[in-house]
Amino acid sequence: MPGTVIVGTQWGDEGKGKFTDLLSKEMSVVARYQGGHNAGHTLVVGEETFKLQLTPSGVLYDHIVPVIGNGVVVDPFVLLKEKEMLESRGISTRRLVVSGNAHLILPYHQQLDALHERHLGKSKLGTTKRGIGPAYADKSMRLGIRVQDLLDEDIFREKLHAALGHTNKILTKVFNRLAVDPDELADRVLSECLDGVGPHIGDSIDVIHTALEAGQHVLFEGAQATFLDLDHGTYPFVTSSNPIAGGACAGAGVGPKDLNRIIGIAKAYVTRVGSGPFPTELFDAVGDHLVDVGREFGTNTGRRRRTGWFDAVMLRHAARVNGLTEVALTKLDILDQLAEVKICVAYDIDGSRVEHMPYHQSELHRATPIYETMPGWQTDLSHVTEPDQLPDAAKAYLDRLQTEIGVPITLASTGPARSQFFHWS
Repeated sequence: MPGTVIVGTQWGDEGKGKFTDLLSKEMSVVARYQGGHNAGHTLVVGEETFKLQLTPSGVLYDHIVPVIGNGVVVDPFVLLKEKEMLESRGISTRRLVVSGNAHLILPYHQQLDALHERHLGKSKLGTTKRGIGPAYADKSMRLGIRVQDLLDEDIFREKLHAALGHTNKILTKVFNRLAVDPDELADRVLSECLDGVGPHIGDSIDVIHTALEAGQHVLFEGAQATFLDLDHGTYPFVTSSNPIAGGACAGAGVGPKDLNRIIGIAKAYVTRVGSGPFPTELFDAVGDHLVDVGREFGTNTGRRRRTGWFDAVMLRHAARVNGLTEVALTKLDILDQLAEVKICVAYDIDGSRVEHMPYHQSELHRATPIYETMPGWQTDLSHVTEPDQLPDAAKAYLDRLQTEIGVPITLASTGPARSQFFHWS
């Protein structure tokens, strides 16, 4: 079964959208399997830049069936806005399929998200306040409203009354806010969203498996990344779903035997948004350089990202958790101007050298990086499309990364455009 998973291996923003776009030309279906519109994918096609939040990156290809899987949480207002943006720029969304089993994000989820974050004060998690966590919480408490409920007005209203019966108590009694009127909200959602979203609601499981059974290639696109995974990330500074490769099974309705290629996307350095531990974080001029040259600001929020040197300890762990078959490296060109580059090969924790990710968060907070320093190449790589065009120092850096990770690097990106990449090993 020719199923491929693309997964982030760090704290997100690795450039998954670009490689999803590059691989999509070989695919028949591209399916998002978790997350919501808290994750932005930026794609550069010719002179045009597309910033997608919910729609799978494969939508830019005419032959692709883009699928929003059952594990995604969907804000119908955001989906409609994105659909309108794509159509206005000549990109058809008629093939888009939204799983009827995906759950809805509604305005009260976003209200709760912002209130919870403010209530945490200095302990805030740094969420995007897009309602992702509260929507997944309602799903777990079996108070969620699914996309398919939009197709049955009576059911939709009944479920909205039940959900708000619980949520309104929190809004009014805990946060001293006004209650949300379920009928007013139902009227708004149905009147503004049903006509635009309704035609796309379908059986995503059947779409995916029909393609797999026909021997067609299906790409499973994750949002966020391994160390933002609810179970395997730096909890509690994580997202509310499972971005790891195994999450594709639950979030898209496939089995492990349907997946035969797991591509981990990693930056040539590391970034993080929001709070949480970051052993290789830089607070110097090099860190500022990575932000400025790499344009390290959130696609959705515009927030400045924290930056640091490449962390091989993280990548070795990500390779284990995801079962990576290969790694695609992005933003190699951002290191072009540096006289030297560093790779974190291990941590020092209380005087001991540790080469694996510590399971206890207190140890991770105390970890200091042990670096291997290599010469920079100080050469513009933006036009490199063949490995032979690389300077020796860049080749040595890639070879060393590959050795430290223990997984082959097969692709490397030297810029945002579709054409700016090369095959490595």
